[in-house]
Amino acid sequence: MIAGMNHSGQNSLGTSVGMSALLKAVIAAVKLVTAEEIMPRYLKVAHQHKSDGSLCTEADIAAQNALSKKLQAILNVPVMGEEMTDAEQSALWKAGHEGLWCIDPIDGTSNFVRGLPYFAVSVALIRKGKSVLGVVYDPVANEMFAAEHERGAFLNGEKMLGRETVDSMAQALASVDMKRLKKKLVTQLAAHPPYSSQRNFGASALDWCYNAIGRYDMYLHGGQKLWDYAAGALIYIESGGHVCCIETDDFAQGNIWQRSVIAARDKRLFEEWKNWIRAQQ
Repeated sequence: MIAGMNHSGQNSLGTSVGMSALLKAVIAAVKLVTAEEIMPRYLKVAHQHKSDGSLCTEADIAAQNALSKKLQAILNVPVMGEEMTDAEQSALWKAGHEGLWCIDPIDGTSNFVRGLPYFAVSVALIRKGKSVLGVVYDPVANEMFAAEHERGAFLNGEKMLGRETVDSMAQALASVDMKRLKKKLVTQLAAHPPYSSQRNFGASALDWCYNAIGRYDMYLHGGQKLWDYAAGALIYIESGGHVCCIETDDFAQGNIWQRSVIAARDKRLFEEWKNWIRAQQ
């Protein structure tokens, strides 16, 4: 469940509110851990496969441990990381109702291992099931995306201003992850795509931010983990974007652990995109 969205899915405040001391402290911690634990291992780290087939590296573990310590020094609440067992994550979610750090030390580990420069560090602060602070840092591009509930979204400390949207879905550049979509929908997307072109680079937290800034016009994902959307969706919503799940109009009511995504920054484009996707189900 993500905070920061009114009934239309838009940011409810203007653009005059700046970053809080808490957000600035989290940004500084993320930058420091990235510089000390992640980037020195870029292209040099051994990796192994987890039980679900995804990759985990020494950099993931080192960054998660370092981030946990620094974040708890800022605000002493539990930390839930991607590189934990399902049982640990579930227990921490229940224990962290009043405050929980949710981190993905390297979103896009496969890219990180292979030298593809599309990965990020993702940190969210969740209170009572809602993301109230989010940071996504792309160290290769040195882009720090950040947001707080009802304070707006930022890129490198400046209020985020997205590009103008396209006039129609046929002109759109879409970010689409096919892996968890139903076969019928995947077939239609491949055979009769409603957009001009599509991309998928394998780092969901960063995909949210690229949509927020307007590098993509539309977004579709069949199922994200909590740490994939906890920070990124808040940044996207605070930038003024519109979002729902494939199954429900209320994104906040989607499955916490496996949440699908339909999104577009322009309201008219969002409705067109949502209706097209649901017509293929």
